[in-house]
Amino acid sequence: MYLEPDNKIVKLCAGGMDLEGEGKNEEAAKVFLQAWEQAGDDKEKFTAAHYVARHQKSVADKLAWDEIALELALKINDDSIKGAYPSLYLNIAKGYEDLKEFEKATKNYETALNYIDFLHEDGYGKMIKGGVENGLERIKAHLKG
Repeated sequence: MYLEPDNKIVKLCAGGMDLEGEGKNEEAAKVFLQAWEQAGDDKEKFTAAHYVARHQKSVADKLAWDEIALELALKINDDSIKGAYPSLYLNIAKGYEDLKEFEKATKNYETALNYIDFLHEDGYGKMIKGGVENGLERIKAHLKG
């Protein structure tokens, strides 16, 4: 997925990521919320929501923000955004899994698999694919018993 490096929202989120890297998670969360509040279009809102989700205190709140990010991503008419779909569906699936809503989790893990081909064959792509496959395996094992 291509993000414009000079975009103010992308810059804010990059700054938030730097703060995360320094262990300043509270400050990072504030920067991501600032990005959300300043976002002007669906792509900017999607970007900010994706990062806001990371800092929610409850699984339900994180899931709600992940669903907002997905809803916004699906409205963006840009094929480059499809590379974010597997990660978004993975995050949503994991939220449902954590909430013990295994049917919804399975549906989202399977939907993530439908978009795996939009990922690059790099470390990130392999991590997302592995996360989806591991999630499906966990649910399968849980349902067996």
